[in-house]
Amino acid sequence: MASIESKDIHKIIVACDAGMGSSVMLAGQLRKALKGQDIEVTHIPVNAIPADADVVLCHAGLAARARASAPDTVLIPFQIFIGDPAVTGLISTIKNGGTIHG
Repeated sequence: MASIESKDIHKIIVACDAGMGSSVMLAGQLRKALKGQDIEVTHIPVNAIPADADVVLCHAGLAARARASAPDTVLIPFQIFIGDPAVTGLISTIKNGGTIHG
């Protein structure tokens, strides 16, 4: 399992699959929540996660594919696109400092 200190996070990827717009919405929410943190947040297809991603967020149903695409990157799977504890926990740890595991 990979880990990263919150101060070392500069790029968060929201990995998507179906193109329904949910990942775009979540990426926008993250950008707003992390405003002023100097962290790039973008949405990208799960099979095209870039090597410079520090943290990858994806729906739990895509976790195996995301792990295969970015095996050494912190992966945070979530169940729901709005208000998921995994996402709110990530935001809190980034803002307050700490280590993120995934």
